[in-house]
Amino acid sequence: MIYRIAEAAELLGVSDDTVRRWIDAGRLASETRDGRAVVPGPALARLAQELADDPDREATRASAVSARNRLPGIVTRVVKDTVMAQVEMVCGPHRMVSLMSAEAADELGLEPGVRAIASVKATNVVVERP
Repeated sequence: MIYRIAEAAELLGVSDDTVRRWIDAGRLASETRDGRAVVPGPALARLAQELADDPDREATRASAVSARNRLPGIVTRVVKDTVMAQVEMVCGPHRMVSLMSAEAADELGLEPGVRAIASVKATNVVVERP
């Protein structure tokens, strides 16, 4: 899966210019398709995870963000056994973790770099594809 610069910026919760600067600085890998820079999903997932793990993340987060209950994001990690799957996502400034059946994760095609939406209801997180 590949992402346009604007899509990558939306998923990371930053501006298009920030994504371009990260590409120019070598922090984020990119490719050229049809004359436009695009970001491979696995590279975007790695950067999203790096940003989520940053100890200063809370200090740099925008204070007026309204997440509501549907958060578009990118899958950063999937751990499956024969029955269950743990799916980790970064949705802008938020890190989300969902537990679901391995069958559901397979049906949704969830893997690092895939775009998904975390729907939050009470203590449950439901992941769906856009």
